[in-house]
Amino acid sequence: MKLLRVGPAGAERPALLDRDGVLRDLSGLVTDIDGTLLADAAALASVAEAEADGSLPSLDPDLRVGPPLARIGKIVCIGLNYHDHAAETGAQAPSEPVVFMKAPDTVVGPDDTVLVPRGSTKTDWEVELAVVIGRELRYAASHEEALAAVAGYAVAHDVSEREFQIERGGQWDKGKNCETFNPLGPWLVTADEVADPQRLRLRLWVNGELRQDGSTADQIFSVAEVVRYLSHFMTLYPGDVINTGTPAGVALGQPEPKPYLRGGDVVELAIDGLGAQRQTLKQA
Repeated sequence: MKLLRVGPAGAERPALLDRDGVLRDLSGLVTDIDGTLLADAAALASVAEAEADGSLPSLDPDLRVGPPLARIGKIVCIGLNYHDHAAETGAQAPSEPVVFMKAPDTVVGPDDTVLVPRGSTKTDWEVELAVVIGRELRYAASHEEALAAVAGYAVAHDVSEREFQIERGGQWDKGKNCETFNPLGPWLVTADEVADPQRLRLRLWVNGELRQDGSTADQIFSVAEVVRYLSHFMTLYPGDVINTGTPAGVALGQPEPKPYLRGGDVVELAIDGLGAQRQTLKQA
């Protein structure tokens, strides 16, 4: 299923994009798309049944699309997780996943405005596969157990400010947690519709120019390994999100003068089967 949330920011309603591309209202069945729903197999089965029997009312297709997940618990991010991205930044491939966090309040809808922070000269783009957790997980013993905890997948834009991240001391968090720095969606695609998360093409364009064109096959640590690994350092709960890294092509990896983002730039990104985003940047 393709689950999403539509309507004004802060007042989104749960919805579903059916197999014919028609937007359907789920508000008569579920309260919201969140960790509680994702952990409830019976509720998800009811949604699937309603989609199959055509009983869901349609919605205006022009409604704003918000983030596909409400009440996100935490966002755990993996840095330098593609061989080609590590190479372009001059970093060695890590021996263990590089982990940092983003605050849930960085999340906006897939087509919402992204703000370039005040004083920023190095705002960068990163298309990423987001993993959404649907089952509580601790100390996963295998990749199979890890993947069984995955409710679905989504497109994430891990917007980053490289000066704040690298040159201002401390950890990466200062360059990752600025307002609007995690557009998510348009859909949460349930795991049963993604046959192999290691065979997904990711692309990103800036002002119409293709900048990133990669595949999750190039990940240093697979989705299953990332989820397994993280479960040994923190408990993963339904409604948690994991951003799994970005392929080559970011501004940081380009020759000088690096083409960092400015107000007025347009960024578009897409992952096969998971939908597309489009953001216009604006100075904060």
